[in-house]
Amino acid sequence: MAQSLKMEQRIGMRLSQQQLRFVKLLELNAPELDEAVERELEDNPALGVKEETHEEDTGRYPLFFAGNNDDDRPVFTPADESESLYDHLYAQLSERRLSPKVELAARYIVGNLDSNGYLSRSLSNLVDDMAFGPGIDVNDTEAREALDAVRSLEPAGIGAFGLRDCLELQLKTLPSGETRDDALLIIRDAYDAFIMKHKHRIISQLHLPAERVDAALALILSLNPKPGNALGSDPAEEANVIIPDFIVNNEDGELTITLNNRIPELQIEQSFDQAMANLERTAKGRPKKGSEFIVSRYNDARDFIRVLTQRQQTMMAVMSAIVKIQKEYFLTEDVYRLRPMMIKNVSELTGLDLSVISRATTNKFVATPWGIFPLRFFFSDSIGETAEDGNAATNRKVEAEIAAMVEAEDKRHPLSDQKIMEEMKARGYDVSRRTVAKYRDRQGIPVARLRKKL
Repeated sequence: MAQSLKMEQRIGMRLSQQQLRFVKLLELNAPELDEAVERELEDNPALGVKEETHEEDTGRYPLFFAGNNDDDRPVFTPADESESLYDHLYAQLSERRLSPKVELAARYIVGNLDSNGYLSRSLSNLVDDMAFGPGIDVNDTEAREALDAVRSLEPAGIGAFGLRDCLELQLKTLPSGETRDDALLIIRDAYDAFIMKHKHRIISQLHLPAERVDAALALILSLNPKPGNALGSDPAEEANVIIPDFIVNNEDGELTITLNNRIPELQIEQSFDQAMANLERTAKGRPKKGSEFIVSRYNDARDFIRVLTQRQQTMMAVMSAIVKIQKEYFLTEDVYRLRPMMIKNVSELTGLDLSVISRATTNKFVATPWGIFPLRFFFSDSIGETAEDGNAATNRKVEAEIAAMVEAEDKRHPLSDQKIMEEMKARGYDVSRRTVAKYRDRQGIPVARLRKKL
C-alpha cells in the first residue's frame, strides 16, 4: 500500500481558558453567579474577600449591590411556608376510624395525588404499586374503602381521576335540590356539550328549560377545578422565586441601573501575594518545591477576578443599551412606547459581539417599579412598515392590541382569530391569522370557544 503526505490549511478559532470562563460566567443569572463566586472562594485558597468594601473604590462597575447597607436592598419575599395539601389530608385521615391496613393504603393514595389533587393512576395500578413498593397487601374491597376515605376528605373533589370526576364529587357534597340535580345530570349525561360550551345542545339533549340550565351551569362554574390548589401542595413549586439580575428605578425622570447580586469585592490573599513576590525575586535560581501550586492558585484567582469584572461590565453595558433604546417605556410603563429592538441594535451601541449579547440576556430578569420582566421581553421586531410618524409597530404593541380587543369583546359572542385579524388590519396592523393565534397563546388567552360565557 502506497504512503503519501498531504498538507491542508484550515482556518479556525479556539477560545482561551480565560475566554471560556468568561462565557460560562456570562450565562449565569444572579443567584447562579452568587453560588459560583462562593464556590470559587471555597475551592481557591488564593482568592479572598476584602474586609472593608467601599463603593467608591470599586470603580464604575461595582461587583456588589450598590447600597449603603442591606436595608437598601429590595426585599423579594420567599414562598409562604403554609401547611401543605398532604399534611392537611394526613391529619384528617388520622381522625378517621379505619383499619390499620386501610389507613396505610389511604395514606399511600394521598401520597400519589398531584398538586391539583388528582390521581393519575387507576385504583388497580395503585394496588399493584402498594404491593410491590411498600408491601401493603390489600384486596379490592379494602382498596375501594381506602379510596372512598380519601375522596371524602376536604377540600371536596380530592382523589378524582379527572375533571369530570372532580366536579361530580363536589356536586355530591352539596345539599340535594333542583339546581344541584340538574348540574349532576349535565356532568353525567351532557359533559361533552358542557365542555364545548354548547348550551343549546344541553337544552335539547336533556329537555330542560333554559332558565334551569343557566342556574345549573352557574353552579358548576362556581366549583373548583383544582381543589388541591386550595392549600400549599408542592414546596418546590412555591419556592420558584425569580430573583432579578438588574434593578431599574425612575428617580424624577432619571433612570438608574443596579446590578442585583451579593458579590463582595475580591482580592488575592496576602499570603499568596507575598509568596509570588518571593518567587519572582528568586526566579533566577531553581524553583522551590511546591511553587507550582502557589503559581497555579495565584493565576486562577487573578484570572477569576478579571473575568468576573469583565462579566459585570458587559452586563451593565448591555442593560444600559437596552434602557437607552427603550427609555420611553421605562419612563412611562406604556407598552405602546416599546421600540423595535434586535440584538444587532444593542451590538451597535455596545460594540459587543452578537453571541455575547445573546448570552448576557438569556434567562436574565430586570425589576422595575411595576414588575419583573425577562430581558428578552424588550426585544421585538417591527410588524409591517414604519408608520408616518416614524414609530413602527412592535409585536408587543400587537399583543397589547389583541389583549385589549379580547378584554372589550362580547363574551357571549367572543371574537375568533379570523375576526381579530380583520379588526387588526382595519387598525393598520398587517398580521396573519396564524400570527394572531401565536400572540394570543403567548399571552395565555384561550380560543374563542373557551372564552364564551354560557
